[in-house]
Amino acid sequence: QVQLVESGGGLVQAGGSLRLSCAASGGRFIRYGMGWFHQAPGKEREFVAAISLSGGDTRYADSVKGRFTVSRDNAKNTVYLQMDSLKPEDTAVYYCAAATGGWGATASKEYDYWGHGTQVTVSS
Repeated sequence: QVQLVESGGGLVQAGGSLRLSCAASGGRFIRYGMGWFHQAPGKEREFVAAISLSGGDTRYADSVKGRFTVSRDNAKNTVYLQMDSLKPEDTAVYYCAAATGGWGATASKEYDYWGHGTQVTVSS
């Protein structure tokens, strides 16, 4: 079983950048397709980005295409989410998740392990 711990959240002005990290332990990281989701107050958890086991393929929600970049370092058991040109509507708790059944899923139910989340707040 893998444990996931997110970090890097915080308060930033609109137009700014943040880099989230998600460190994995307790499992073979390279076996997991990884994803990022976010959840704003009163809303359901939504897909943000996903990355394949090797890191060679990525997938993004339309709302973040061209602004966010997902990457992973399998030697460090870590997945990243670089967030640029942030908007107030990006404000949410951001979660990383690991899937054992492949990669690229946009539904949260397809992911087997979750971190506890990190808060991102974008001020206008």
